[in-house]
Amino acid sequence: MVLGKGDVLKGLERLKGQRVLIVGDCMLDQYQWGRVDRISPEAPVPVVQVERETWTLGGAGNVARSIKALGGEPCLVSLVGADPAGKKIADMLTREGIDHTLITSLRPTTIKNRIIAGNQQMLRVDQEKKRAMSPGTWKRFSSVLRSLQTAYEVVIVSDYGKGVISGELLATLEQGEVPRKILVDPKIEHYCLYQGHYLMTPNAREAGESARGAMDSVQDILKVGRTILNDKQLNNLLITLGSRGMALFRQDQATLHIPTVAQKVYDVTGAGDTVIGAIALCLSSHLDLLTSCVIANCAAGIVVGQVGTAAVSLREMAHSLEAISLPSITSWG
Repeated sequence: MVLGKGDVLKGLERLKGQRVLIVGDCMLDQYQWGRVDRISPEAPVPVVQVERETWTLGGAGNVARSIKALGGEPCLVSLVGADPAGKKIADMLTREGIDHTLITSLRPTTIKNRIIAGNQQMLRVDQEKKRAMSPGTWKRFSSVLRSLQTAYEVVIVSDYGKGVISGELLATLEQGEVPRKILVDPKIEHYCLYQGHYLMTPNAREAGESARGAMDSVQDILKVGRTILNDKQLNNLLITLGSRGMALFRQDQATLHIPTVAQKVYDVTGAGDTVIGAIALCLSSHLDLLTSCVIANCAAGIVVGQVGTAAVSLREMAHSLEAISLPSITSWG
């Protein structure tokens, strides 16, 4: 099966202005770019001569940024510390026109510093303290959620395991008379919390670890996927498989394989954020799930061809789709 390119391009036109709520762990991604021309005399390690420094939104912030780049209107609810990094995140969100509510807490803002030389990541240094919200912080956070959630049909839970996501938070999102589509980008240690959601989007490693199964063959992937789909009572499950594309599991329907369209892979940072952001935006515009996954697959294929936490624009998407042949979608049974 091949989706018509014209139908996919028409789908892109519907994304502009669609609204998505993102709840999760926001962080600051720092990049130090430079070159290596010698080995340290102190230890057998390269010396990176830093030439420039850039900062981007990471985690749930990158999900929001991805949606904004595709023409959507994201709203981000997250935690930051009362520190310069937290202020920088707030300033960046404001500058990019992303609606947001950031609750300050005693926990410092997470910073991930990547040192890159010649398009090669040499080292990553994480500055963070993982802890659950205090009762007082949760009271403020939940109040914001309740005031916002009825305005959104599609909600993304971006779980990076830094302390925002909890069973209480997920239960709060499930409340309301009108059912909404909740999409979860999961964290292994929180698998016990996820239950009955519209869609979950683990990568191959996360899926294999959660189901305690291999992910080598098609049969391995099918076994793991069906185990997760049924155990977690999900409506749908999308496992991202890197160079092998994606596998879409649906209740009482055949599993579909969507091959990758990536021409080159330099950096997978933020690819999962792009996938869940694009799918959520498509669903908000009432595109079907398969078309949404195909569009997300194309967006991820562009992102992994760039170094650093990247976001793909609607124009880039349209240009890329014009230039490639959409892959054939096959049934894996």
